[in-house]
Amino acid sequence: MNMIVCVKQVIDPETPAASFKIDPEAKKAVASKDKGMVISPFDENAVEAAMKVKDAAGGDGKVMILSMGGDSAKDVIKHSLAMGGDEGYKLTDPAFDDSDAYATAATIAEAIKKIGDYDIIFCGRQEGDWDAGQVGSGIAEILGIPSVTPIQKIEVSDGKATVERVLADGYETIEVPLPLLVTVSNEIGEPRYATLKGIMAAAKKQVTNWSSADVTPAQARSQMLKIYIPVHEGKCEFVEGETVEEAGANLAAKLREAKLI
Repeated sequence: MNMIVCVKQVIDPETPAASFKIDPEAKKAVASKDKGMVISPFDENAVEAAMKVKDAAGGDGKVMILSMGGDSAKDVIKHSLAMGGDEGYKLTDPAFDDSDAYATAATIAEAIKKIGDYDIIFCGRQEGDWDAGQVGSGIAEILGIPSVTPIQKIEVSDGKATVERVLADGYETIEVPLPLLVTVSNEIGEPRYATLKGIMAAAKKQVTNWSSADVTPAQARSQMLKIYIPVHEGKCEFVEGETVEEAGANLAAKLREAKLI
C-alpha cells in the first residue's frame, strides 16, 4: 500500500488580527514574528488519515509526503515524517511561485506521476490560508482517478476503500476502487503528536528536492489583482435633549433623516 500525502506550509491561522500583515506589492500575506509558518491544519489531518490506514495494515505500506513551496516547506515535510511518514518530496523553484489552484494541482499531479506507484492520495479538505478547497479535486481530475471529498473515515481491503463522506447533516458511506484521492476533514480525529523517536528518525531522513528541471510547472489560469485588509470605520454621535422625551424625539428625527425608520 503506497500512499501520498500532499501538505502545504501556511501562515499560522492562530495569528492575532493585530499581527496579520500583507505585502500589497507582492500580493502576499506576511508571517508575523510572533507566529511563524505551520502545516495547514487539514493537511495534518490528512497525514493522520494515512497513518491510520498504515496502522490498520499492521505497519505495512509506505507514506510519502509531498509539498510545493519555498525552502522552508521542508519544515512541514519533516513534521509529517516525524508523525510517521516514510519519505519526503519537495517542489521548490521560482517557476512554481504565484501558482493558482489549477497550476498547483497540475504541477503536483506531475510530481505524483514522477513518484510513480500509489494507491491513495490524501489532501486536506481545504488550505488553511485561502480556503479554496480546489487543489485536491483538481489533482484527481488531472490524474484521471476517482475522488471523494471530504471524508471523516477510511478503511481499505481487497483493492477497495470504504470511506465516510462528510455531509452537512451527517455522512454517507461509499465504496471506491483504488487508486483514488480523498480530501480529509477534521472529523478524522486529532492528529497524533510526533514522539521523540519519530522526531529523531525524521531528522535522519533525506527530503528529495525537485525543481522545474525535474517537474514541469503548469501555467496559472487566473491572476491575483489585489490583496488587502478591509478597513472598517465607524462614527458615533450622542443625541441629547433637555428631557428624556426630547432626547427620544431628537433620536427619532436623526433616524428618519438617515432613512433608518
